[in-house]
Parts: sequence; C-alpha cells; structure tokens
Amino acid sequence: MGYGTESFSSPTDVLRSLADPTRRSIFEHLLREGEQNVRTLTDRAGISQAAVSKHLNVLKQAGLVSDRPEGRKVQYTAEPQGLDPLIDWIGFYSAFWRDRFDHLEGLLDRMDP
Repeated sequence: MGYGTESFSSPTDVLRSLADPTRRSIFEHLLREGEQNVRTLTDRAGISQAAVSKHLNVLKQAGLVSDRPEGRKVQYTAEPQGLDPLIDWIGFYSAFWRDRFDHLEGLLDRMDP
C-alpha cells in the first residue's frame, strides 16, 4: 500500500500503543512538557514506577518515545515523527474515500433529472 515504509513501526503498532489511555497520557504529557524522567512521570501518572516503565517501553517500541541516559536516571522524550506511519495511513484512506465520494457525486448528478 505504500504507507509507513520509512518507519520501523506500522500504523497498527502506533494505534495499539496509543489505545491505552495511560500510555496516551504519558505521550501527550511528554509532547507538552518535554523531556522527563520515570520518577516525574510516575508521580504524575499515579501508578507504580514499574507500570510507567512498561508503558514507556511500549511507546519506545512503537517509535513514539526515545530515552537518553543521564547518570543514574533515564530521560524520556516524545518523538512526534513516530506518528508518521499513522498519518501516512490516514492520508492513504483519506484519498481513497475522497475519490469514492467524487464518483458518488458524479453518479448522483447523472441520476438527478
């Protein structure tokens, strides 16, 4: 189909990772607030550090988050370009449906007396 070929993640990977409200919240928080460590994210999320770490791992595997060691801590950053496979997929189907609606409009115009 040609969408998402420039990324390691598929639209399915991105959708699955963002389907969970906690992961989506973590991703959105990192987008808004910038780089954060697990402790800061844990305090904000109200769940265990282990749970936050698991969520970050899923986001990282989908290409939505990157990490950077800083001493004994790890800093996490949102990677907005990780959304590219999903954006490409939506763009593909947007063009698909636009074409279908154009055909439907033509048909309705021909049927109108």
